[in-house]
Amino acid sequence: MNQTSDLMELREEDVVKQYARAVAMLEGFDHTPRIGKGRAEAPAEKSSGLGTRRRFRSTTPGLVTRSTARPEGVQLIARIEGADGDDPLVSTQQAGVMQSLRRAIAIALAVAENYAQVTPLADLKRANLEGGIPRGKEEEFAELLGAEALIVAHVFGNATAYLLSGMAGEVTVEVGEFEELLTESGQAALYGALWELDQDIAAHASDDARLVATVAAFAEQLMEKAALRAQTIARLEPFLAASWRVEADDFTVQGFTPASRAKGSKLTMTFKKPHEVVGNHIAKYQALRLSKMLMAYDFEKRLNPFAELGGFIFTFMGDGKPGTGKTTLIQMMAGLLNDYCQVAGYPFRYQNLSTDNIDSYQGKSGQNAKAFINNIIDPHVIGFGTIDDIDTLAGKRGDRQSSAGQLEITAVLMESFAGANTVVRGNCTFGMFSNYPENVDDALRQRAGARFLVDGPQTREDYIDILALLMGKNHDIPLGEHDLYAAQEIKTAVAKSFEAHSKPHEAGLLEVFDRVNSTVGELDTIAKMGTYLKAIQEADERFTGRAIKNITDAVKVRAMDFELPDEWMENPELFLFKGYDEKKAMIAELRVPITTEMVLQEINRYADSEFRYADKSDEVAIENMVREFGRQEEAKKRYLGGKG
Repeated sequence: MNQTSDLMELREEDVVKQYARAVAMLEGFDHTPRIGKGRAEAPAEKSSGLGTRRRFRSTTPGLVTRSTARPEGVQLIARIEGADGDDPLVSTQQAGVMQSLRRAIAIALAVAENYAQVTPLADLKRANLEGGIPRGKEEEFAELLGAEALIVAHVFGNATAYLLSGMAGEVTVEVGEFEELLTESGQAALYGALWELDQDIAAHASDDARLVATVAAFAEQLMEKAALRAQTIARLEPFLAASWRVEADDFTVQGFTPASRAKGSKLTMTFKKPHEVVGNHIAKYQALRLSKMLMAYDFEKRLNPFAELGGFIFTFMGDGKPGTGKTTLIQMMAGLLNDYCQVAGYPFRYQNLSTDNIDSYQGKSGQNAKAFINNIIDPHVIGFGTIDDIDTLAGKRGDRQSSAGQLEITAVLMESFAGANTVVRGNCTFGMFSNYPENVDDALRQRAGARFLVDGPQTREDYIDILALLMGKNHDIPLGEHDLYAAQEIKTAVAKSFEAHSKPHEAGLLEVFDRVNSTVGELDTIAKMGTYLKAIQEADERFTGRAIKNITDAVKVRAMDFELPDEWMENPELFLFKGYDEKKAMIAELRVPITTEMVLQEINRYADSEFRYADKSDEVAIENMVREFGRQEEAKKRYLGGKG
């Protein structure tokens, strides 16, 4: 688990002293574009003297190289003032954008100054001014300046997006990919960024709402480009190993991770109580426990004890036939989290990735999916993200019917759920739901760490309960001999459900189980269970090492087979507001030992789901091929008939 090692305060005086330099940049400078293509003329000058100023000439090596592009005057303040036409007065939005840009530039320069002090860069800059870089230090100096440039660019974009987040409305703007990212020095990076921002405002900011949206979109593109370039740049370790806190703005710089305000989403969905979810005992039980697990997250440590001890569910898949209660399960879990967070005063954020996020514009679907992920994993909030009907959203690789947008979403989800840079802090969880999980890409489906079989009402008691529930109270029909909702008592129902998995349910897996059992005897050792796992893999080659990890994670969840007491949620002082180490110790005391029965049940539960998906997937593929062969045969008959 990657944790920030140092948290340092970025002093207010260090930021404010950069204001004059920031304002000078916003007022005007000349810039010769080196990568980007100029699209706009300079704005009409509103102050005397600006047009006759001497053109800026950098003393930084590398910036004096000749360019055939003409120099362009960048006057951002004048450009912003002209965003709403001929109004001589500066609007509230315009003033807010100017203030945010000045503040963001100042923060970026202050962070760069801190970086220079903890590296040899400050000394090398002084030596350069006094007479030259010491022999043998030229390469180090260039690398440090390159690192400084990316730090300044990303922090500027990060702070701009953060400071403008309170002004954002419903309007969105597409500014395109950021181009003018210069890495010769921090100042060069700012000049390139401000030149590009000037171009974007001229092209897109026809009114105040679009001005704010344009600057916000520019900041996002700048951050993305700087973070991508940072993967290949040296000398960034001192920046990545520390974080800087700007107390006045409640803003924290943590490497190349975008900051966001800890705002919860206002939910308007219909919440469901646990007894209103009829059947689905294991799924309901795991959703209840996961909701309480999320509440154990420590905002200061930015880590959940469950994520450290094991047993935290970061991703899960709920599958079942239409009408079995997937939406009701989502409403129940979102309602529980919303209530718990209101009691504790935590910001809660819920979002669903829907078909509205699939876009015909190339790359936009992936951007939408990434924005969804980033919104939920924000370490400042408790997050719950759902992807309902994932089989229609995420494309199956190799399937010719999958659109480019669907494949983009698949790639983003795979990288986000179990990619090289995935960090599970334990503040959020993602639920994928589908009526047809066999249509979900195999690799994406395997990234679901837990499986919730949403099978709906099963017993006579379940059907009486759901009929009584849906009938409501506006009738005089007697209930009869029935203990209403007694069958929904979770502990009893879950115990029976887990016991039912002591043997597999799917016919193909049951055959493997019986064969291994008859060969090695009762599966009561790791070696015998490993033999069973290998036999499963021989029967289904998609049963890989990731499947074993998901099974062991599920076993660890079972070791945490307890519910945090309700009073801990109702009175935050008892648990939620305690320190991280104390919460971790309280949870550790409740753990139960891992048994062979647990391991075998989880192997069967997971393997059952894979066999169920594989059988359906193969059958669907066969049916499609039969249909295709039929079409070809009919087409051939018509073709030959036409020639005759």
